[in-house]
Amino acid sequence: MSSIIEIDNIITVGDLADKLMLPVTKLIAELMKNGVMATVNERIDFDTAQIIVGELDLDVELKKKDTESSTTPRQRIIASEKATPRPPVVAVMGHVDHGKTSLLDAIRGSELTKAEAGGITQHIAAYQVEHNGRFITLLDTPGHEAFAALREHGAQLTDLVIIVVAADDGVKPQTIEAIRFARKANVRIIVAINKMDKEGADSNQVKQQLAEQKLLVEEWGGDIVALEVSAKTKKGVNELLDMILLVADVEDLRADNNVPAKGLIIESHMERGRGPVAVALIEEGTLHSGDYVVTGATYAKIRNLESTNGKTIRDAGPSTPVVITGFKSLPEFGDEFIISVDEKTARQEAKTIDIGRKSEGRSDIGNSELIRMINRHNQVSEFNVIIKTDVQGSLTSVVDSLRTLDTEEVVVRVVASGVGPVNENDVHLARSSSAIIYGFNVPVPPNIKQLAVRDRIRIRMYKVIYELIDDTKDEMSKLLVPEIIETVMGQLVVKGVFKTTKTEVICGGEVTKGKLVMPALARVIRDKQELAEVEVTNLKRGTQDTKEVFEGEMCGMSLKYSSRVDLVIGDRVELFTRETKERKL
Repeated sequence: MSSIIEIDNIITVGDLADKLMLPVTKLIAELMKNGVMATVNERIDFDTAQIIVGELDLDVELKKKDTESSTTPRQRIIASEKATPRPPVVAVMGHVDHGKTSLLDAIRGSELTKAEAGGITQHIAAYQVEHNGRFITLLDTPGHEAFAALREHGAQLTDLVIIVVAADDGVKPQTIEAIRFARKANVRIIVAINKMDKEGADSNQVKQQLAEQKLLVEEWGGDIVALEVSAKTKKGVNELLDMILLVADVEDLRADNNVPAKGLIIESHMERGRGPVAVALIEEGTLHSGDYVVTGATYAKIRNLESTNGKTIRDAGPSTPVVITGFKSLPEFGDEFIISVDEKTARQEAKTIDIGRKSEGRSDIGNSELIRMINRHNQVSEFNVIIKTDVQGSLTSVVDSLRTLDTEEVVVRVVASGVGPVNENDVHLARSSSAIIYGFNVPVPPNIKQLAVRDRIRIRMYKVIYELIDDTKDEMSKLLVPEIIETVMGQLVVKGVFKTTKTEVICGGEVTKGKLVMPALARVIRDKQELAEVEVTNLKRGTQDTKEVFEGEMCGMSLKYSSRVDLVIGDRVELFTRETKERKL
């Protein structure tokens, strides 16, 4: 075929055959050969199509789509004439252990850090504080490297990003990443140089490192506000809050309270006795208890509307984070929500969105089938896991983090994932797929533990993501082909051959290099070519058995082989040891 065929991200087997001008039976046969059972009307995604078409020595490429607007959800809100000032939404970001959450403790006067396992933020925490009679909405985003998806999500939600940098540690990888996310979201940046109370604190060095990232602070002629603070002593905290409100005034942040509410889901999880629970950020309008809310493929009549500190409220306005219960199923992390007029309409709108999503981007051939197909081609080992987490955001981060561990030799295959406790179906699936179950901040009921023990299924529970990642690396390392290490000890030149049988030869000669040590393996070499690999079963110095012979000495040697070797005078016998060493990712 002379030209490359363009196809959509999702295409039926029949349509692909038509585009390639091939009999559909040939395409189905190729799919079956690769372990994928498909019919003419089943949909496959681009990755699957590309692999199968490549097997047929043809080529396809993904059809280019018109580029969409790069505006963020915050930028899409156009203030009406009735718009009134709203609180600024501020994401607090930074490298792990730079004091991000401790700074928020100082602002709130609370002990947030102790609540998070390992002292590391595990998901986006949203709340409001009051300063000088005005509200500020704060989003605490994770700093650990595994939570890139949550940090980017946090930046997209905000008007302003505070990047926390430890004065004694400087700019680090997650700091640079936070800067990139803030720029991508096109929001203002304030730098909080934290831990100024610590020995070794050097704010000038931090400012120099920021300049290297093209963030020039005001005192150096730039437009970036940098404040020196200490979460421990609370130095500079009030000045930081003053600066947030000043930026909000300059940006003239407004929203209309008198329109139907809309906003974004920033977290979701399952709660015993309450079912699906979502944390949402209202962007405009006023949300009321009892409203019908549609988000993604689910909807709710709001049963309980709460502030993020757990208090029941009747309504909430723009820039307010709220907790919503009453959803029919778990909302998706990052989905927008809108208000619907009644339950019938809400149900229909959610159904329409669900159908649209399936037709746009979901293949009838599962991802696990595609992964198995690729790995079969490449002879890659798979580490199978089932993942259960407490909230949707954590699930996204855990799955994304595990995918970064893939190598050319071993990959993580996520057999299934979901939000909520480990259940019976998870154990059955783990048994059929030889998978380990990972639970992240979720319970395992006693009956499920018993079932797992009976079926010999491993369930591992975690509260801190880096422990989960480290354990996964260890498990993947066990699947790596071990490293073979050979160490040459010495060489003997054959001076005489005394006896040859079907399984053994006895010879004598001079040690010309190194020393010969028992036990050992050996190579028989003639004219620089290896004839055979043998086992050294005995060494003799004179008539006495010995364990070692040194360079320049004469000795006798017994060699055991699996196929006969006829030694001749002048052959070289090279002794070596071979050991296997486990490799680590």
